[in-house]
Amino acid sequence: MKNLKRRRKEYKTDYKKRFNLLKSNLPRIIFRKTNRYLIAQYVVSKEAQDKIIFGIDSRELLKYGLPESKKRSLKSIPVAYLTGYLIGKIILSKKLSPEGASSGENPIIDFGLARIIHKTGAYAFIQGLIDSGIKINCEKESFSEESRIKGEHLKNKIPFDKIKQEINLGKVPSGKKEKWKNQ
Repeated sequence: MKNLKRRRKEYKTDYKKRFNLLKSNLPRIIFRKTNRYLIAQYVVSKEAQDKIIFGIDSRELLKYGLPESKKRSLKSIPVAYLTGYLIGKIILSKKLSPEGASSGENPIIDFGLARIIHKTGAYAFIQGLIDSGIKINCEKESFSEESRIKGEHLKNKIPFDKIKQEINLGKVPSGKKEKWKNQ
């Protein structure tokens, strides 16, 4: 009988999938969903050791004009789209590429052990990455309708276009110092 590794028993790591991701030698954009937030990280691996270049979570959108409320979810479909859009803009502004690789290589999306269903937050995240300018191959049928991405179905509406415009400007609103643009 074969013994399972500890992280596999705890349902934290799929080693076969991880091995295939590491063999590609491409950077990864990791997407994780917690009980309260969405987390996105840009990771480069070298000799099976991950190095997190930077990471953000959905709380960053509060700095760009997302109203703070106890009733508002920080892991809804519009928030997932805007989180993907924000990390995509940061990747493009920093001109990130893996060590020893050409700058034209596109990152791989890593969802871990999460179950990915069409027209959910994970695909909204991918659509945000694509709309920011990162090249990712994905079927258009998997994405949600534009009205759901803009949050028109939500009871507590969010200023979607205003937040997206602030992200395009690349700075935190209300006079704080620039966040990531021109660094």
